[in-house]
Amino acid sequence: MSRAGAGQSGSFALSLAEFSAQATEAIDASLREIIIEVGNSVIRMSPVGNPEIWAQNAVASQYNKAVDDHNSGLRSDPANLTKAGRLKPGRKLHDGMDIAAPSGYVGGRFRGNWMFSIGAPDSTTTEEVDPSGAKSTARIVAGALEFKAGDTCYITNSLGYAIPLEFGHSTQAPGGMVRITVARFQQIVQEAIRNNQI
Repeated sequence: MSRAGAGQSGSFALSLAEFSAQATEAIDASLREIIIEVGNSVIRMSPVGNPEIWAQNAVASQYNKAVDDHNSGLRSDPANLTKAGRLKPGRKLHDGMDIAAPSGYVGGRFRGNWMFSIGAPDSTTTEEVDPSGAKSTARIVAGALEFKAGDTCYITNSLGYAIPLEFGHSTQAPGGMVRITVARFQQIVQEAIRNNQI
């Protein structure tokens, strides 16, 4: 008596190989997504220097705001306006205090110094400013595309003031950037796995 299917080869091994390839790609895609979201998170939360909120400029900022509020209040009274809707001459305060900042200062150097590397931390820094974080994001995305399971990657910011900023030196990021991202890490992982399940 012969068994049904005797002598035929099945495709079970082929199915396992296909599943293995799909699973490997899903794992790599999940890891890349996690890296990119972790990078985006620390970049988004990175403070960008704003001289108007620096302690040394607090009085000037408050005074300038008071002048703006005064001028806005004048605009709400029709007696202060011309027929064209502008403030009548002599009503507007033309006063203000200068905000102190280094000559040519533009914020965004810290945000622009997030680096990505595989295998060993990247301790380089750059002088360019990146207030939007687009350049740092592009570095992390480009690096993540090269990442695969088994690799070790690093997202670093080696500026001398990175650690003080992480631990509350900036009112823009009092809880830091890395610590908040780490607290969300499990959520980031779960979302990446959901997005890349096979």
